Amino acid sequence: MSEKKKKPQKLKARLPRGFADRPASEIRATDEMVAKIRAVYERYGFDPVETPMFEYTDALGKFLPDQDRPNEGVFSLQDDDEQWMSLRYDLTAPLARHVAENINAIQLPYRTYRAGWVFRNEKPGPGRFRQFMQFDADTVGAPGVQADAEMCMMMADTMEALGIARGDYVIRVNNRKVLDGVLEAIGLGGEENAMRRLTVLRAIDKLDKFGIEGVRLLLGEGRKDESGDFTPGAGLDAKHIDFVAGLFSRPEDAASIKQTQASEGVRKAMMLPFRGVLGGDRQNETYLEGIDELLDIERLVLAAGYGPDRIFLDLSVVRGLEYYTGPVYEAELLFDVTNDKGEVVQFGSVGGGGRYDGLVKRFTGQDVPATGFSIGVSRLMTALKNLGKLGQEEVVAPVLVTVMDGDTEALGRYQKMVQDLRAAGIRAEMYQGNWKKFGNQLKYADRRGCPLAIIQGSDERAAGKLQVKDLIEGKRLSGEIADNVTWRESRPAQVEIAEADLVAEVTRMLAAQAEDRAKAG
Repeated sequence: MSEKKKKPQKLKARLPRGFADRPASEIRATDEMVAKIRAVYERYGFDPVETPMFEYTDALGKFLPDQDRPNEGVFSLQDDDEQWMSLRYDLTAPLARHVAENINAIQLPYRTYRAGWVFRNEKPGPGRFRQFMQFDADTVGAPGVQADAEMCMMMADTMEALGIARGDYVIRVNNRKVLDGVLEAIGLGGEENAMRRLTVLRAIDKLDKFGIEGVRLLLGEGRKDESGDFTPGAGLDAKHIDFVAGLFSRPEDAASIKQTQASEGVRKAMMLPFRGVLGGDRQNETYLEGIDELLDIERLVLAAGYGPDRIFLDLSVVRGLEYYTGPVYEAELLFDVTNDKGEVVQFGSVGGGGRYDGLVKRFTGQDVPATGFSIGVSRLMTALKNLGKLGQEEVVAPVLVTVMDGDTEALGRYQKMVQDLRAAGIRAEMYQGNWKKFGNQLKYADRRGCPLAIIQGSDERAAGKLQVKDLIEGKRLSGEIADNVTWRESRPAQVEIAEADLVAEVTRMLAAQAEDRAKAG
């Protein structure tokens, strides 16, 4: 007896974890925001460039969290020549490769911007995705801190171009040389301590996310999150944890930040030697060089009219990646939002960057200074929606040309109507479903949110007429009409016009609808 054939199982439609589909509203909001950012970058004299999503893994460098295998922290595959390739982790390392590969053709200083998707092979969570968009701007070939100062000013101008009011954001500035000096002072200098230094820096970089107590755990033995996952710490002793946590703690709310901005205390504190827990006065040249560069940036931005209410020196700014070599900066939003747990919190960072003088040198062997910053597009878009600054532009659904006859000649006439509307700049579509059920066409129009429906049967065609149905007004009036007899007699929101007047009448009716929406607020 033959075995009964098993029915093939349906393929389950499912998204990979940490990835998301994007609806039309989100895509339009992103395009709107990116256009405003691009306008600022262009005004500063930056030009676009585009790099591919894949790079050879070794080009992405040692800066990624890939300790034992090429795809730890990044998504990787082997090419047919057995070379490892990875989806880009950020937009900076690919730019360094691009500059190095074209160093003889590129005019330095090279001022460029690009927007694109980046990928992280990390544990996804609420609001944390494995694919997200960044928008970067970089100056390559400019060694002076004036280039870093300009980046900070451009970040401030970008925030305001997006409608974020002065006082609702701040650009925080620090210097990795200051951080390196601190790490040398606690005995973490030298190549042998490179990984511990990076662990300390990443711990400090989590100040926004975990607070000072969470940072203290990461500076010590490590931290266990709510899911039970354990992150090993830097293994500092208690004395050094106290020192680092004390040096890099910062104001927790907007009011405290503004008070600190108005004070000279933070700048004076920067100049103090290391004291107390380290035993006596201890400083080093790296630290002092970083302080001098910070103060130069402050002088430059003040001279250009950017006060501490916009650009602010802050020792707690770290930036987690190891390739930064000088000034680092971060754009932070200061207004309150409610998080997934219902807690009122400050929105926090929406982008940042810094100087990375060694990144191009990995390929060329030559010193090629560079600085730049990156905006987290998705995160900033969430902030702008919270402020009501994005996605407010109305997109009107298309006018629907209905189909009463399905022969080729009739379809050609309907399509001509659609093309005439489109040529006049009006969104329009011809119904493409089963035309024999006219009721379904109006249901489709209702679900689609179509403002108008164009109707022409054989009788209208013979008379050179057509009907234009105002679906928005009709929906409103339907609630005011008690019975079908009244409905048929009143024929609300539907007019008969000459076929030649189609474009003019549709234009008039759409304008009237727009006026009604404006009055409704």
